[in-house]
Amino acid sequence: MINQKVCDRLAALRAVMKEKGVDWYMVPTADFHNSEYVDAYFKVREYLCNFSGSNGTLIVGQEEAGLWTDGRYFIQAERELDGTGVTLYRMQEEGVPEKEDFLAQKMEEGQTLGFDGRVVDTKFGQKLEKKLAEKHIRFTYDKDLADQVWTDRPALPCHPVMVLDEGICGKTAGEKLSMLREKLVEKKADGHFLSKLDDLMWLFNIRGNDVECNPVALSYAYVTAKECHYFIQENAVTDALRAHAAKYGITLHPYSETISWLESGLSGGKVLCDPAQVSFAFYKTIGGHAEIVDDANPTELMKAVKNPVELANMEEVFKKDSAALCKFIYWVKQNIGKMPMTELSAAQHLDWLRSQVEGFIELSFPTISAYRANAAMMHYEATEENCAVLAPEGMLLVDSGGQYLGGTTDVTRTIVLGPITEEEKKHFTAVAMGMLQLTDAKFLYGCSGRNLDILARQPMWDQNIDYKCGTGHGVGYILNVHEGPQGLRWKFVENQKEVVLEAGMDVTNEPGVYIEGSHGIRTENVMVVKNGTKNGDGQFMYFDTLTFAPIDLDAIDTSLMQPKDIERINRYHAQVREKITPYLNEEEAAWLAEATREVH
Repeated sequence: MINQKVCDRLAALRAVMKEKGVDWYMVPTADFHNSEYVDAYFKVREYLCNFSGSNGTLIVGQEEAGLWTDGRYFIQAERELDGTGVTLYRMQEEGVPEKEDFLAQKMEEGQTLGFDGRVVDTKFGQKLEKKLAEKHIRFTYDKDLADQVWTDRPALPCHPVMVLDEGICGKTAGEKLSMLREKLVEKKADGHFLSKLDDLMWLFNIRGNDVECNPVALSYAYVTAKECHYFIQENAVTDALRAHAAKYGITLHPYSETISWLESGLSGGKVLCDPAQVSFAFYKTIGGHAEIVDDANPTELMKAVKNPVELANMEEVFKKDSAALCKFIYWVKQNIGKMPMTELSAAQHLDWLRSQVEGFIELSFPTISAYRANAAMMHYEATEENCAVLAPEGMLLVDSGGQYLGGTTDVTRTIVLGPITEEEKKHFTAVAMGMLQLTDAKFLYGCSGRNLDILARQPMWDQNIDYKCGTGHGVGYILNVHEGPQGLRWKFVENQKEVVLEAGMDVTNEPGVYIEGSHGIRTENVMVVKNGTKNGDGQFMYFDTLTFAPIDLDAIDTSLMQPKDIERINRYHAQVREKITPYLNEEEAAWLAEATREVH
């Protein structure tokens, strides 16, 4: 069936393209700061093609259009693009062209490629310039054509900024600015233009509310050895922020004046810019007035290594958050088949339990509650219109987390609601074995996540199956649930950032199995990298677990496990009992004791 609404929107865009002399137009999933999740104002790609996933790029020509997304969203994208006339390009699949290769093949000599240069990162913009140079392709990146099509577009988000009590931050904004300035000296840079929102929030010890579930405020900063200029929407500025800024020598400017200030305020010198984060339009502006030093934001690595105060707060927050999840699993197990329950109502109950935890601010992402075949879509979201009714059979995958004054959580459990197949048990057991095998890793300092990913993935690879995503990502501290630069993934990708795992970094551990049309399984904990034994062979490292919730023994087949696997699950479940029981009532505690019983 034709999706007439999307077809009409694409036709309107093509008319504007023709009027402006644009042959092809590109719409990524980003805001002006290359954020992973974006406010409704920036959801242009979703408006134009109906695909709602958090990662994807739409490319529109006069005769055809394509949508590029990654393996997390293949199933979802296929459904949402149905009837739109937009072709799905499954990224990193055999025979699928990269976006720049597609454009190089399709565009004719001297044609014009258009995009809003504020929402395309410099790294990709430079890749396009290089790839399309032979055909003398012209670029127009100063126009947001969608603004002429999207007549009822939401307003740019703007909310008051909160200044954190610096006692929970471990370091003051002044100390962090000093650390950043030391890095500028090392990199021989006179200034640093910073546009990454979570880095800005971390640097200044503030938080915002301009992106759902991400406590960030739309803003930019320019830092030199003696000055700090902060560009933020005027309605977001509070008296507390003014006082905080004055205390640390931070000069406030209107957000809308960032580019004009750079044009007049920069006079030569060297400016540090991260091409993976700074937008193409801003990079070009800065490059026209100063020499650019291409390098990663120093704040990204600083932020990723949690300090002792942050780690202590995170431990407490994760225990309380894990207890809320345990209460939820108990509630589901007790009530399935006895009361009406859907994916959505289950998610809402978990959200309510989490909201009762001391220090709760908001969710860290919309709760994923996916029953049976829906769980094969990694980032499925149940709605009133599409949610499945739960029954006492099969499995429910729930991926959820919270923002608290003291930490950010992310946890997934797959819950058995009733009879399941032997294949589901086989897959569930493999996922549990992989997750616990990675948990137990000991490794030498100098390893990156690519050295360790196989420990989680091996039980699935032994069955000739795989999951089309990384095994783990960093998690922010009262910040974005996805944080870099650390991660766990097996695949080498040219020019992809890869960093050493440092003591104090946190990382998720979330292997899974996703069988389209049948089931999805994921088990996820958050871990912290710690220093272990140091000897003549080097500094050994290990992981300390923060998340404590039972792995459903109703889906575990111990005949598929080695003695070491059985020892690991029993050891982990003993920790769950010890740490979480004090937070439960008598009935919940009795259930937890049974749910974490020893297996043989």
